[in-house]
Amino acid sequence: MSSVVSRYNHMLLKQPLVTNMISTGFLLGTGDVIAQVFFPQDPDQPFDFKRNLRAVIYGSIIFAPIGDKWYKFLNTAIKSPWKRKVLSERTISTMMRVAVDQLVFAPFIGIPLYYSAMTIMENKQPYLENIAAKFRTSWWVTLKGNWLVWPIFQWFNFYLIPVQFRLLAVNIISIGWNTYLSYIMHSR
Repeated sequence: MSSVVSRYNHMLLKQPLVTNMISTGFLLGTGDVIAQVFFPQDPDQPFDFKRNLRAVIYGSIIFAPIGDKWYKFLNTAIKSPWKRKVLSERTISTMMRVAVDQLVFAPFIGIPLYYSAMTIMENKQPYLENIAAKFRTSWWVTLKGNWLVWPIFQWFNFYLIPVQFRLLAVNIISIGWNTYLSYIMHSR
């Protein structure tokens, strides 16, 4: 196991974007497999390999590059303006990063991007009408679910995890989250 972690760390340092693309695609695909196997829309529903491939493509080609840049941006651009008042600068910076992540990225980038990209990849035409319908039925319920999981996790992620490992940490927790997203995407 330590050789796998060592190899992953080496790849992450040498080729961070490619490594994040592979791991994110794999983990989004894993979340979709869990959703299809354990939470099918219909008990007799066969496994949908195309749906799973869409999840892998979304994770690797669409979300991973954005997530990689997002976590680097948060780490460099969002910093406490206060130096050692009541709380430490690190604590304040972490709280600010979580706030920006949860009040900007999740509602206005992450969730809309997922539903838009998946609707387009499913070829649900007319695209704009179907994307708007998905937002009406799923955006708020997804955002509320997001706020039950991610603020606490992201606080620990931003506070404890080095920036190069943050997307991986998110991806590991995202196995459950991606199961939820896949379930919501295909049930409403």
